[in-house]
Amino acid sequence: MARTVADQLVDTLLEAGINRLYAVTGDSLNHVNDAVRRTDGRFQWIHVRHEETGAYAAAAEAELNGIACCAGSSGPGHVHLINGLYDAHRSGASVIAIASTIESHQYGTGYFQETNTLKLFDDCSGYNQIAFTPVQFTRMLQSALQHTWYQKQVAVLGLPGDLTTQEADEGPTSLYLLKSKARLVPDDSEIRQLADLINGAEKITLFCGLGARDAHAEFVQLSQRVKAPVGYSFRGKMSTQYNNPNEVGMNGLLGIPSGLKSMEEAELLILLGTDFPYEQFMPKDIKIVQIDVRPERIGRRGKIELGLAGDIKATLEALLPLVAEKTDDSFLQTQLAFYRKCQERLLSYAEDKGERDRIAPEFVAHTIDQLAAPNAIFTVDTGMSCVWAARYLHATGQRDMLGSFNHGSMANAMPQAIGAALARPGQQVIAFCGDGGLSMLLGDLATIVQYKLPIKIVVFNNHSLGMVKLEMQVAGLPDWQTDMVNPDFAKIAEAFGMRGINVHEPGDVPGALQDAFNYDGPVLVNIFTNPDALAMPPEIEFKQVKGYLMSMGKLVLSGRMDEVMDQVKTNLKHVKDAFL
Repeated sequence: MARTVADQLVDTLLEAGINRLYAVTGDSLNHVNDAVRRTDGRFQWIHVRHEETGAYAAAAEAELNGIACCAGSSGPGHVHLINGLYDAHRSGASVIAIASTIESHQYGTGYFQETNTLKLFDDCSGYNQIAFTPVQFTRMLQSALQHTWYQKQVAVLGLPGDLTTQEADEGPTSLYLLKSKARLVPDDSEIRQLADLINGAEKITLFCGLGARDAHAEFVQLSQRVKAPVGYSFRGKMSTQYNNPNEVGMNGLLGIPSGLKSMEEAELLILLGTDFPYEQFMPKDIKIVQIDVRPERIGRRGKIELGLAGDIKATLEALLPLVAEKTDDSFLQTQLAFYRKCQERLLSYAEDKGERDRIAPEFVAHTIDQLAAPNAIFTVDTGMSCVWAARYLHATGQRDMLGSFNHGSMANAMPQAIGAALARPGQQVIAFCGDGGLSMLLGDLATIVQYKLPIKIVVFNNHSLGMVKLEMQVAGLPDWQTDMVNPDFAKIAEAFGMRGINVHEPGDVPGALQDAFNYDGPVLVNIFTNPDALAMPPEIEFKQVKGYLMSMGKLVLSGRMDEVMDQVKTNLKHVKDAFL
């Protein structure tokens, strides 16, 4: 039997270090499916129930292992990939997506399930082509792999169903992914300019993103030498917080006041490997330096005094010999003292466990942090689950946290947990799921069971779209259409074949979570949390307070006084602390 294009696809992916594909089989993908079958287990077809799940799972695997692949069949199949691919593209995950299509001779006829993949994936990919001949396919597949590996962007390759059956042709160019490592370091004069800024400043703050994850030793050394507090973005938390005596917490919408204060009161702020998106949390009247391996990002979030293109580790290695030791640590000690107060406040919220069916989500997240493995991988849904993870999960140097941090999509945590569990089978995987997010892609609980993935799903079941509810309230609107009528998620899990646990009482939380974490298999823990738990931003604007009070007034006028009293009871301490 001649080697087909489908065989060539699978062989090339294997050579690139990819050994599984997330997809729903069907029509134009059937010959690819058969090529996978004939690898005798060397390559896996992961049969997800929804292609969006497959794209999210591939993105998670790529973030953890470097590169991954998903696929969608003709029309609706590959259309379903788009949301997950948007997330992967914005997260810088090296995902190659195979957009299988109708037979090539049917193009342009309005044929059943016909789409224009070039237009469809244009905004969520960096490489996007469609092959119509075996030689084209060979060259485009290699180009797609090179692009996604080096540019950290999604690469989409359109593949007509009839092409998969044709005899492979290796063509005149390289067939396989050619990997190489490079170091990008700013010019010596720019390094000297940065050193002069640092040596001439008294109050310096470092702010780290995910791009600084390989430079932990270097930025900690720099912070200690210049007596600088170290803040971080959400994506940078797990690679910045651990073994870092100068860390002062996270800044941003889900951050805490100490992270913001350390930046606002600095004389010089140095941004390391972060494309921090919130200009409202960026100081306005200080000198800011930004270092990033992708120089097109520099300067788009704030007024930058000096921008350097470079790998953080290599740049700091070149910088450190030029930086003088500082002796005055008063600025650092002030920031660390304030950070300790912020930590005490966060802990006080977690110590208030709540009551029956209104369990404090802060308590739940804090308990998970204490019970989870030192090398656990956390996946977090967008919304209130994200808030609790941001504030209560702690880095160990071995933990990872994945979420839809840039795209901000719902329903990401459970699909990302699938990819994480397959990418790192020896590590504990815990998904922080909102009830709204889990409901969207509930069918892929079947995927978890089918592949016997020991994922621990914790549902923060507050019967509402909690973040949307808060957004409406601070805008002065009574929350409307945010309540959710949920099924019994534990029974749903059991119906799928996994263990399900309902938790109604605060006192049962530690035991239920420990039981789930000890269980050798997938578990869903459905915890009934307080829908009125409030996530206060690091800095409250007067208009937000005014909006919240207007919202409460409108609820009273509409006869929802009981809800108002529940919210006041829950949030009085949070609001008071925010103004201290």
